[in-house]
Amino acid sequence: MNAALEVQPHDSWDSFPLFQLLNNFLRNDSLLCNGKFHKHLQELFVPLVIRYIDLMESSIAQSIHKGFEHETWQPVNNGSSTSEDLFWKLDALQDFIHDLHWPETEFASHLEQRLKLMASDMIEACVRRTRTAFELKLQRTSKTIDFRIPSSVCTMFNVLVDAKKQCCKLCALDGGQEQQYHSKIDDLIEETVTEIISLLVSKFISVLEGVLSKLARYDEGTLFSSILTFTVKAASKYVEVPKPGLDLADTYISFVRQNQDILREKVNEEMYIEKLFDQWYSISVKVMCVWLADRIDIQLHVYQLKTIIKILKKTYRDFRLQGVLDTTLNNKNYQTLRSRLTTEEATVPESDRGGLQGISMKDSDDEDD
Repeated sequence: MNAALEVQPHDSWDSFPLFQLLNNFLRNDSLLCNGKFHKHLQELFVPLVIRYIDLMESSIAQSIHKGFEHETWQPVNNGSSTSEDLFWKLDALQDFIHDLHWPETEFASHLEQRLKLMASDMIEACVRRTRTAFELKLQRTSKTIDFRIPSSVCTMFNVLVDAKKQCCKLCALDGGQEQQYHSKIDDLIEETVTEIISLLVSKFISVLEGVLSKLARYDEGTLFSSILTFTVKAASKYVEVPKPGLDLADTYISFVRQNQDILREKVNEEMYIEKLFDQWYSISVKVMCVWLADRIDIQLHVYQLKTIIKILKKTYRDFRLQGVLDTTLNNKNYQTLRSRLTTEEATVPESDRGGLQGISMKDSDDEDD
């Protein structure tokens, strides 16, 4: 056996089946287990096992680096091509070492601890690269109401979801140190998910702020509002002037619904979707509340009023259908908004009520679109 191993090429692993065959026979025989030959067998293979793990660690690290450099973020199974390849390799390596059934307890424990630490480091690298790619992708997307979540962004989300599931198996140690590596990487994934949810919600909110910015042009006393009022009054003496419609509100509502549908369809973790929707709704209502508070001393233009009413009511309805809880839906900002808009509607002059086009805070939230 010694002579056969000596002629093996330096980077050949063809001898491992021999170790498994002999070790499985010896460890199951009470007379031969940990005997002279069994210990000699272990001494011969310890350097080979260590070298094999060293090379696999280097190879997997290189594959992560190259994989993310050329990652297209097209969905592959539960994540991307790079993440799927990473988790498969880590799992295969751990299975291979486990199947050796190393008889000496201390070295077996050392091997397990090293593989769990390696998995933790590799998954951490995967999570951090995904987080960076997510932020860069969002920065390059549209900031207008036409924004729709790209499929690649959902894939990045799913890579983190899968990483969380995989770390339960790949990073958890048996025994007293069970949570050492698992907890570390699990905390990192949770922090990263929280960050990317905030980034995505910020993107959605920037679109809402763009809508409110357009409505601000109708503020009482602005140049645009003065010109509009003068033009409408002058023209109305001769022809019936059409009132501004609800295109802006309808377009924003479509933006919200279509992005909700994309998230529901393409993100694999319900808990994270719920967290995102809660945050999206709460901040949306807060932003609208602040926008109205800035106009506490002026009366809203009828176009502003009907647009805000429709956006608020549809936002409430759509997020309720998505499972947002009543305690979140009916928060303090929502109550403030509802009260203010009800008051604004009640003070609209009779001559301007036609401009509301039937939009009212009194309507049912379940009205048809």
